[in-house]
Amino acid sequence: MGTVQRILVKARRQVFSELIGNNPSIFHGEGYDFIELREYMPGDDIRHIDWNITAKMRTPYIKIFREERELSVVVAMMLGGSVHFGQHRFKQEVMAEIAATVGYAVQYNSDALGYMLFADRLYDEGRPTKNRYAVSELTQKVDAFEAVGKKSDYAAMAKTLYQRIRRRSLLLVVGDFFELPQLRLLAKKHEVVCIIVRDRFEEHPPPFGFASLRDPESGMLLEGDFNARTVRNYEAKVREHDHALYEQLRKDGIRFTKIYTDDHIGVKLRRLFEGR
Repeated sequence: MGTVQRILVKARRQVFSELIGNNPSIFHGEGYDFIELREYMPGDDIRHIDWNITAKMRTPYIKIFREERELSVVVAMMLGGSVHFGQHRFKQEVMAEIAATVGYAVQYNSDALGYMLFADRLYDEGRPTKNRYAVSELTQKVDAFEAVGKKSDYAAMAKTLYQRIRRRSLLLVVGDFFELPQLRLLAKKHEVVCIIVRDRFEEHPPPFGFASLRDPESGMLLEGDFNARTVRNYEAKVREHDHALYEQLRKDGIRFTKIYTDDHIGVKLRRLFEGR
């Protein structure tokens, strides 16, 4: 079984057995008005069961929604060269799995799925659609993208998303965010959620002495002695950057989560969306 097929099978299993089963209205919110809670009646859609209230009342309760319009979900992937990194699997592969998991959840809710693939510019896009092949198409394109040698430009991404997506949508911006994004204007026009993909090694590398490292975005070679002191200084800079990143996202009203390459993706996504 190829990498993409394996990702699709895993993502589909996570969505239907875990993500949806525990949170049936994962993408309801902007496209639906919540009206009331009432006891479950035979024939009701079980996807609308409120599991928290059901557990407290010990009898099934469902959420009643009034549909306003179909929800459009756009997945924006930042695929600069830095995603071509990972101890056990590359960040790029994790991003492909995130795309597949989100895609199946969108389709399950009968919403429209679109995507845009970025690095230093927009490289590919798919307009929002309910086509059943959209998830496999997106997953394949993320996995096959030639990221090495391409720089991540979050400013260009934000500008392009703002200009090209006119209908209010749920935008999922996925990348490693080693650059601070300027998403405030975009968040006023759309609902924006950021998914930060990292490998633990790049945040907490062990001292490994003298080494030569090549930047996967610029191709530049960095040589030096990566001793304990150098590593501590590096870790401090990463923490400082991430603190600034989190503060900026909170200030702009953008929800976010961090997913490591060894995390359970379905669990992380469920926790991110269950409070929507």
